[in-house]
Amino acid sequence: MNTPLHCAGLALLLCATGVAVAAPPDTAKAAGDACETAVADTVRRMRGRDAQEVQFIGAKRAISPTPGDETGVKGEGRYRGPAGAVSFTYSCAFNAETGATGGVVFREIGPARPSGEASWQPDLSKLSPEACEAATAAALKDKYPRVGRIAFDGESRQLRPAPNAGTSLEGQGALERAPGMNSVPFTYRCEFEPHGGKVVSVQTKD
Repeated sequence: MNTPLHCAGLALLLCATGVAVAAPPDTAKAAGDACETAVADTVRRMRGRDAQEVQFIGAKRAISPTPGDETGVKGEGRYRGPAGAVSFTYSCAFNAETGATGGVVFREIGPARPSGEASWQPDLSKLSPEACEAATAAALKDKYPRVGRIAFDGESRQLRPAPNAGTSLEGQGALERAPGMNSVPFTYRCEFEPHGGKVVSVQTKD
């Protein structure tokens, strides 16, 4: 049965190694539920309004041990996109002692992504929307020294491929150019370096 879930979690990808040993039933269920929750949140955070009704295929869930006494979870799911259902695979690690998830990675296997984008997948473990928004806020403060309130629309975030194998994050927000002024909308675009995930450039338009 497919179950829509949501929560939070992004970290380094962990790969299962060694001989697979079945996890205890309680641990396996906790790991699967927690990882699907984390993956659903990651999909929504990275795809914004393009991701609706995130669901998972229970029969495709696979549980295995990973290094460091963690439990690895792999599986498949889908979400409803603007052009129809989008299928994806995912992997995640669950720490039974702390209850924390990590290594959340999802890869879309189609359809419904624009042509030319299907084979592109960013390394989500190295991208920080918060770092992009902090850099954007700093750029706006340089542009408007008396800036008042700056607000970001998290649901407008969109990841796109950038030149030289980089990744860009685009979004929208609103700002007061000075205290007491009416808020005006703005758009922003950050580029991340390909490997370290550092924000290397910021563009804003209002």
